Amino acid sequence: MHFLDQAKIFIKSGWGGPGAVSFRREKYEEYGGPDGGNGGKGGDIIFEAVQGLNTLIDFRYTQHFKAQRGTPGMGKNRYGAGGKDLIIKVPVGTQILSDPKPIEGSEDEDGIPDYEDQDVLADFTEVGQRVTFLRGGDGGRGNMSYKTSTNRAPRQHGTGWPGQEMWVWLRLKLLADVGLVGMPNAGKSTLINQVTNTKAKVGAYAFTTTKPQLGVVLHKQREFVLADIPGLIAGAAEGVGIGDRFLGHIERCRVLLHLIDATGDDPIEAFHIVQDELSAYGEGLDEKPQIVALNKGDLLGPELMEDIADQLREEGVEDVFIISAGTGEGVEALLDAILPIVGQALDDAKPESDADEEGERPWSPL
Repeated sequence: MHFLDQAKIFIKSGWGGPGAVSFRREKYEEYGGPDGGNGGKGGDIIFEAVQGLNTLIDFRYTQHFKAQRGTPGMGKNRYGAGGKDLIIKVPVGTQILSDPKPIEGSEDEDGIPDYEDQDVLADFTEVGQRVTFLRGGDGGRGNMSYKTSTNRAPRQHGTGWPGQEMWVWLRLKLLADVGLVGMPNAGKSTLINQVTNTKAKVGAYAFTTTKPQLGVVLHKQREFVLADIPGLIAGAAEGVGIGDRFLGHIERCRVLLHLIDATGDDPIEAFHIVQDELSAYGEGLDEKPQIVALNKGDLLGPELMEDIADQLREEGVEDVFIISAGTGEGVEALLDAILPIVGQALDDAKPESDADEEGERPWSPL
C-alpha cells in the first residue's frame, strides 16, 4: 500500500427534498383541502476515525463526496424520507484543514500570489471519534403547512434548503510513542528493522527513506510504537529536502530518539543541525523529551566512540547511548532507557479527571 499523508477533497451535504403541492380529492369527502407533506432533510457529511488505516491513499482515487438528497414530500400528508448520511472514514491522527485562498493584491513579479493560512477545522485523535462536518439542508414545506384561516387552498411550497459544500485538505499526522530523527544515512531504517518487523528500505545513499515508517517494538513485555521519518538536512524546516513535509508526523510523538552517525564528517555538527531544524519547525518539537544515540559503533573502536560521546556531553547532552543498529550492540540498553520515559509521558498526558479511575488510560496507537 502506498503512503499518502495529504489529500484535497470536495464534500457536499445533501439538499433538502421539496415539499409537495397536493389536495384531497375523494368522492364522498365534502371538504378536501391541501394535504402536501414536507420534504425530507438532506444527508450530512460525517467524518469518523477508524482503526486499521494509516494512509490517505483512498482519497487519491476518490476526491468527490456527496451525501444523498432528501426525498420530496407527497400527497396524503406523507413526509419525504431523509437523505442517507455519508460517513467518510479517515485514519486516526487526521486533521481537516481549510482550503487556503489567494490574498488579493499579493502577487509577486511572476504573478504568483500569497495564500491565507490554513485553519484546522477538525482533529481526530481517538478511534471512533465522529464529527458532523456539513449538515444537510432541511426539507421544504408542503402546501398543507401554508394553510391558514384566510388561505384555505395554498399552492405554494418550499423547494428545500441547499446543502453545504466546500473543498478541504486532509493531513495525516501519525500517532506514535517514539519518533526517530536524524540526518540522512544515520541508520534510522536499520534500527527500526532491528527492533521491529518493519521492512524499511536500506541503502548506501541519502534519502533511502522517502515516507514515514511505523513499527511496534516489543521489549520486556511492553510495547510502544516507533516512527521513522526521512532524514533532516539544514533548512528542512523551510522546505529544503523532504524533511519539512514529514516533520508533522512526530508532532504527536511523546519521545524523540535522535540518532547520530558516528562515522560522519562531523557528528557534533550533525547533532546541532537536527536540533536547529526541530526548533525552527516549532510546534514544541524541541521541548519534547529526547534520547541521543550514537550509531555505527561497530565501525569505530570503543575509544573513538567514547571520545565523540564526550564531545556530545560537552554540548549539553546528559546521556549518550553508543549502539550499532546493524549488529544490535547496545540496542537493548537503549530500549531499557526509552520505556520509563514513554511511561512518564503517558502519565503526563493522562487527563486529571481520569487520575482516580484505576485502569483508565488515554488512547494509544496500540
